[in-house]
Amino acid sequence: MAKFIYILLFSSIAFSSIAQDNQLTSAEKSEGWQLLFNGKDMSQWRNFKASSINEKWVIKNNAMYLSAKGGGDLMTKKAFKNFELTLDWQISIGGNSGIFILADELGEKIYSHAIEVQILDNERHSDNKYKTHLSGSVYDLIGSPAASHKIAGEWNNVRILLKNKALKVWQNDVLTADIHIHSDSWNDLVSASKFKNWSGFAKAELGHIGLQDHDDPVAFKNIKIREIN
Repeated sequence: MAKFIYILLFSSIAFSSIAQDNQLTSAEKSEGWQLLFNGKDMSQWRNFKASSINEKWVIKNNAMYLSAKGGGDLMTKKAFKNFELTLDWQISIGGNSGIFILADELGEKIYSHAIEVQILDNERHSDNKYKTHLSGSVYDLIGSPAASHKIAGEWNNVRILLKNKALKVWQNDVLTADIHIHSDSWNDLVSASKFKNWSGFAKAELGHIGLQDHDDPVAFKNIKIREIN
């Protein structure tokens, strides 16, 4: 009986240390993590250049879900400078989307100045011809390794760490990018990309987190952020 009680107690402790969807563990709370989505509402988000959220963005299966094209890009109401962000995403068959950082509303589109971490069905979407366009890539700049990829329909995790312009990205626990924004290496990559002549690209000192409407169904959950000094 004593052994059974010990096993039951140990199991309970272990279970409680693992966060359920859209919740924080006690350890995460003590480390300063905050939820950007609680599984119940999207109160920390709004559409790009709007104060509300289009009805095509819904909560489904405990996730923020773009149910149809025309929902518009989303962005956090708050802007961030130095942070660690983690989230889970799931793309539809043949789908395309993205995660933006340092987004502002000075350009025509959310991607006018923001840096994008790509979301893609790498096997089926037509934008799979370039390594820098595959999921987990810093779009059109740094390609992600194949070890970071999963097939469409599966949940993926992305972690983004930005501190004093030093940017690191992981997808499914695989490092996909490690670079300093505005370093010589960064500037060389930008000069060879579609962003070469994009005024204001990646220049913001702080900005919003964005989620892209690329006309394809996409879901996000477990969106957490930790501001750092």
